[in-house]
Amino acid sequence: MTCAIVRILHCNIAMKIHEYQAKALLARYGVPVPRGEVVLSVKEAAAAASRIGGSVVVKAQIHAGGRGKGGGVKVAKNAEEAAEIAQKILGMTLVTHQTGPEGRVVHRVLIEETLPIERELYLGIVLDRARGKNVFMASADGGVEIEEVAAKTPERILKEPIEPGLGLTPFQARKLAFGIGIPGASANLAAQAMMALARANEALDASLAEINPFILTKDGKVYALDAKMNLDDNAMFRHKDLQELRDLNEEDPLEVEASRFGLTYIKLDGNVACLVNGAGLAMATMDIVKFAGGSPANFLDAGGGANVEQIRNAFRILLSDKSVKAVLINVFCGILRGDIVAQGVVEATSAMTQSIPIVVRMEGTNAEQGRKILSESGLKIIVADGMRDAAEKVVAAAAAQ
Repeated sequence: MTCAIVRILHCNIAMKIHEYQAKALLARYGVPVPRGEVVLSVKEAAAAASRIGGSVVVKAQIHAGGRGKGGGVKVAKNAEEAAEIAQKILGMTLVTHQTGPEGRVVHRVLIEETLPIERELYLGIVLDRARGKNVFMASADGGVEIEEVAAKTPERILKEPIEPGLGLTPFQARKLAFGIGIPGASANLAAQAMMALARANEALDASLAEINPFILTKDGKVYALDAKMNLDDNAMFRHKDLQELRDLNEEDPLEVEASRFGLTYIKLDGNVACLVNGAGLAMATMDIVKFAGGSPANFLDAGGGANVEQIRNAFRILLSDKSVKAVLINVFCGILRGDIVAQGVVEATSAMTQSIPIVVRMEGTNAEQGRKILSESGLKIIVADGMRDAAEKVVAAAAAQ
């Protein structure tokens, strides 16, 4: 359940953006980036490559890593070759270790100048939950997955805490630059880029800012050759201009649909749909479903203040997943009242054309009234007594389908 839990923890706090968008944002704050243009067609690719001049890199723009290994990053000697490569990449279904076997369709490519690379390094900023503050990471091992470095040689990842209000200090930046082997003549340039990355991370309310690789060129300059940023959804009210960076083509259609109603939906790979209210309860629900021998197909977090219409739409979205064999509704009612949940479930179930077992466990505010509404509805809804009973009943119901 590790991957599912990670997705739940980030499901409502991160808006992913493309590499070219991240680079444009970083450049605003002084991070050096290569010259490049994003294009949507072969004709535009040829024109962009001509403007840049010389050899260029054609890079597929999708929300996933490993694009080079999947054939989504190619070097072209000239504009004509760039157009040929763009024709092959645009519209292709790019499969990487992060997309899953279904892959992602490429709708745009970045045409970018090539640079004389001397070394590939790594820079990144994430929240250190133990310290309660962001931490700046740097490694001499760039160009590979940082998780691989952390697993095999964790000592090669240098870290500096970022104090709120201070940012990454010049001393810390130079310490990191020398620590990852940047020569003295380029150390100040690298330190300035690091501090610029930290400023951008704070100003944009990013939950992740990563440059991999961060390169040192043969003439002693530094550049963000690739960039990844996730922006905090909860801070978007401060960044109205950044909302337009969202690319719905890169998101699960059901997740997009759920967001229209203020709901959070995550697709998984089992056959038991889970309707809950709260990420903590979602994790506990999935754990107990697994403990009972089942496997979650998805989960949908209705939040604390859902109304009847949201519950009805939540149900519709859950059942749009063809792999669902049974539904578990597990809610702890506080602001979200049990009778409201029950009314939404009854309305949604009454409108269902397919017969799918539904198990409900609810506790808290108006839970007794909710259970009564369900029991008197005349519908085939199983009311469970506690989480364990609910999990066992929904797993058995799914297996019987």
